[in-house]
Amino acid sequence: MSLKHRPRRLRRSATIRDLVQETQLTADDFVYPVFVHEGNASEDIKAMPGQKRHSLKDLAATIKEASKLGVKSFAIFPAIPESKKDSMATESTNPNGLVPKTIEAIKSIDNELCVITDVAMDPFSSDGHDGIVKEGQIINDETLEVLAAMALTQADAGADFVAPSDMMDGRVKYIRKKLDKADCSHVGIISYTAKYASAYYGPFREALDSAPKFGDKKTYQMNPANRREAIFEAKLDFHEGADVMMVKPALAYLDIISELKRRFPIPVACYNVSGEYSMIKAAAKAGLIDEDKVILETLMGMKRAGADMIFTYHAVEAAKLLRATT
Repeated sequence: MSLKHRPRRLRRSATIRDLVQETQLTADDFVYPVFVHEGNASEDIKAMPGQKRHSLKDLAATIKEASKLGVKSFAIFPAIPESKKDSMATESTNPNGLVPKTIEAIKSIDNELCVITDVAMDPFSSDGHDGIVKEGQIINDETLEVLAAMALTQADAGADFVAPSDMMDGRVKYIRKKLDKADCSHVGIISYTAKYASAYYGPFREALDSAPKFGDKKTYQMNPANRREAIFEAKLDFHEGADVMMVKPALAYLDIISELKRRFPIPVACYNVSGEYSMIKAAAKAGLIDEDKVILETLMGMKRAGADMIFTYHAVEAAKLLRATT
């Protein structure tokens, strides 16, 4: 049979396949989200096998292990006791609070490690929402002042990036202005640009005990059916000064990752969220999949779609798998 093009020629051996591989996945691509709490010992998170709420005492071992494997970026998520929560999330601006202490602990291991902090009220709020609640409504503009104060506290403690995940309108511009005025222009903003009101977040809610005390988050997080809206949100964040834009979740929104990558000249991050992680763990435990191969294929798909960085709970195990293949 006479064929001018035979694509199988480029698949003939492992060496040739490696030679023409279009997408490379490395440990440098990963941001490892770590949960922290004020206890003296780490606690297993039942809904997320292999993940823990770390005590500051035990956190160093996890950071050092990840760093040795090439994972150098970490995102902090705090589990705050109910006794320290209130309607204005005042604990979020405590310079001696859990998040500043965690930043300092990570930086003391290696100042070159990248620390990313979450900017949202829900871990600190007695209402469990990402904004100030008044008469059952999430108030946008008043929330911005709380978010900016939180971001400044995190920046002063040494955060490299603050990551507003709240989805309030105008928060990137407001935070950028406050950071610059406080001589923190060196601190970057990773904006949760397209954060969808997703059913994939369930295990995360258990990890932080941060579920809303009433209603849901659909008045500020995005409708999963919408694509053009994500582009509009991205235009706003880009012009307001975001350094990186985030798509969350990742797996069901690969088209959004690809679209933002194509349209904007700044890095695109994605969040391989708790539900995506726990589904792989559950399927592997049931013997339905090859866990190692599915982890790498899933992360490769996100990278191929255009993600420049991937927030993933698989970071350490994926880094080990990648090292074993080289």
